[in-house]
Amino acid sequence: MAKLVLYRGKKSLLEFPLRTSRVLVGRSDRCDLVVPSGVVSRTHCVLTRRDGNWCIDDRSRHGTFVDQNKITGKQMLQDGATIELGAYRMSFKKETQSNPARTISRIIDPVPPEKLLRIAGNEVSVERPMIRVVAGPAEGRCFSLRAHRQSLGAAGSDLVLDEDDGVLPGHVGLAVARGRTMLLPGTGMVYLDGERVLSALPVYPGERFRLGDTICELAKVVHDEVVEAESFGLMVGKSPSIRRVFGLLAKMADHAAPVLLMGESGTGKELAAQGLHSEGRRARGPFVAINCGAISEKLFESELFGHEKGAFTDAKERRDGAFQRANRGTLFLDEIGELPLAAQAKLLRALETGEVRRVGASTPSFPDVRVVAATNRDLEKEVKQGRFREDLFYRLAVLGVGIPALRHRVEDIEVLTHILSERLGDNISVSMEAIRLLEFHPFPGNVRELRNVLTRAYVLGGRQITASSIQFSPWPRNHVITTHSETGTREKSRLKESERSILVEAFTRLQGNRSAMARELGVPRTTLHYKLKRFGISSVAS
Repeated sequence: MAKLVLYRGKKSLLEFPLRTSRVLVGRSDRCDLVVPSGVVSRTHCVLTRRDGNWCIDDRSRHGTFVDQNKITGKQMLQDGATIELGAYRMSFKKETQSNPARTISRIIDPVPPEKLLRIAGNEVSVERPMIRVVAGPAEGRCFSLRAHRQSLGAAGSDLVLDEDDGVLPGHVGLAVARGRTMLLPGTGMVYLDGERVLSALPVYPGERFRLGDTICELAKVVHDEVVEAESFGLMVGKSPSIRRVFGLLAKMADHAAPVLLMGESGTGKELAAQGLHSEGRRARGPFVAINCGAISEKLFESELFGHEKGAFTDAKERRDGAFQRANRGTLFLDEIGELPLAAQAKLLRALETGEVRRVGASTPSFPDVRVVAATNRDLEKEVKQGRFREDLFYRLAVLGVGIPALRHRVEDIEVLTHILSERLGDNISVSMEAIRLLEFHPFPGNVRELRNVLTRAYVLGGRQITASSIQFSPWPRNHVITTHSETGTREKSRLKESERSILVEAFTRLQGNRSAMARELGVPRTTLHYKLKRFGISSVAS
């Protein structure tokens, strides 16, 4: 049986047996052999077999090369021919005895069985493969493929059909590889297009396969779901807004697409990036963080792509850049909005082609990197004003999530206070009065500012953090903060009563219209709802 061996550089990626007489190669999920690259067309080339011979036909905009010659129209493939498409190379072997076990293990990567289609607001749209029984004792039943590998058959299988003398436990295996469903040989005989399945074979939506007296069909269904999680990585919170963010991040972690994190300074964007790394498939690889705002334009290429010895005056030895150091891991580009336009163009090329070239090098490398970027700027506004490249924005924002400011999730201050104080030292306690005082503060510096406030309280007041030891400004005042509980209680009481009076007056005047109150007072509706509940203001006060 003929086969293709796919290479990137000198590395062999996989072996692909040519089992059918027509094979599509390209970056589209509809192709038989998927080659993930921006310079590979959706359907790049087609291989066809006639009378035992194989031909290749170019269908791309970028060109297909056979033995370093660009082809036009159909061309016969000779045994050992080298096919080039973009940065990838394929070796054609006309007759070979393939090892089914090795082929299956190379084809089936641990990728998510679902495909992210859209993330909008709090909802995620995902496309999942589904097996529908169209004939047999279990007719009408459907099985959603939520795992990487599952077995289908009688009792004892992952997906259990109704009792049927012709179906065995683990009769056929099902796997999702690179967005496609594969049939794997199991304990029983399975037929696809009238031919018995003897090794891993792709099955496409609408195609049917038979096991015993049961006929199944592959379909793909789209689910809209609201996802929430109690934590993500080292991030915690209990407010509805942050729980939804955790849910989105957990969904994104298993996918390889770039992620753009947006939010004010101090909201935890780097923690989110670390979580995307540690909770995903690249957890065993390196996590490399680069602050784009701290790199000079002259050193940008060297910092990200590395340099060869002697490439410039201070290049005394060869050095890896961030892309090489993050190979098989995650590259976190913090403050991406600070990059100058010239540097943005160079970064875009690396992201589009996967090609990284050291300064002074003649040959490129192709590190396997997932990129996570973060910014506190409104990049869409920056694009409109010409300060950020539109093509780079859309290349980075394949998946995007906004991390809410702390003032928009006041409910999280209590749990964050306890966790941050535990990290300061042992046996540190925070009084409820101190927590309530913290909840009244807007925290323009977000969680980072909260951590600083608690650190000052611990250093200045000891292990018992009370309302009187809370100091929001780091600078000395005209009067020293007293540690007497009576003074602290009076200050807290005046603050609390003043805020309650403002809320009662607005509630009465606007007849309890919370949307109007939020607009007038300039606070998020969730914060207003929380404060009304805290003060017990639930009916029009007199």
